[in-house]
Amino acid sequence: METTFIPGEAIKFGWGKMKKHFWFFVGLLILAWLIQVVPSGIASIFKEKMFFIYVLFLVAAWIIQIIVKMGLIKITLDVVDKDEANLNTLFSCTQLLGKFILGSIIYCLIVIAGLILFIIPGIIWAIKYQFFAYLIIDKNMAPMEAIKKSGEMTAGNKGKLFWLGILLALINIVGALCLFIGLLATIPATMVAMAYVYRKLAGELETPAPTELPESVVTGQVAN
Repeated sequence: METTFIPGEAIKFGWGKMKKHFWFFVGLLILAWLIQVVPSGIASIFKEKMFFIYVLFLVAAWIIQIIVKMGLIKITLDVVDKDEANLNTLFSCTQLLGKFILGSIIYCLIVIAGLILFIIPGIIWAIKYQFFAYLIIDKNMAPMEAIKKSGEMTAGNKGKLFWLGILLALINIVGALCLFIGLLATIPATMVAMAYVYRKLAGELETPAPTELPESVVTGQVAN
């Protein structure tokens, strides 16, 4: 049986968790930004005089960006799973770096191939295989295994995922229009929303059962 999700429910969940852990996310985003920007800034100092060192710092900055991206995914999964957020988690996935890079390369090649084939297949494949990163980080899957599993998880939900992506992009655009300060709220909210959707499609979040009606209501009897 295919699992599914409700876009509005995911956004509401992400927004609620963001509000609960707001100041943690503010600190996290500022720290993540500094960690990624500083190496690039240092690299620019050596651009004209010491090109080799410049390249080394650029490579280091690229690797750090990937590690931070992995850590952010892991943190949002922890928020969904345990309602916990810890800065130490930001660098907790370094052992998966090789798998993540290889998976990202394969994913990009698939999407590029789809875009060459009249664009639409590229959009469909981008949606279909987008959870490969979550599966590598969460399940320690091999890159191709994660891509295949993502395709299975998103079956029957590509339309919803497309519109969810549009909605999340619009939310972040609104955040950017608020002098970019709004992004401190919208980025974590949308990231947690995506982690929530991943868990739903993986069948690891139960939808609450509807509240049972009193027997008197079911039978049409009203208590005196």
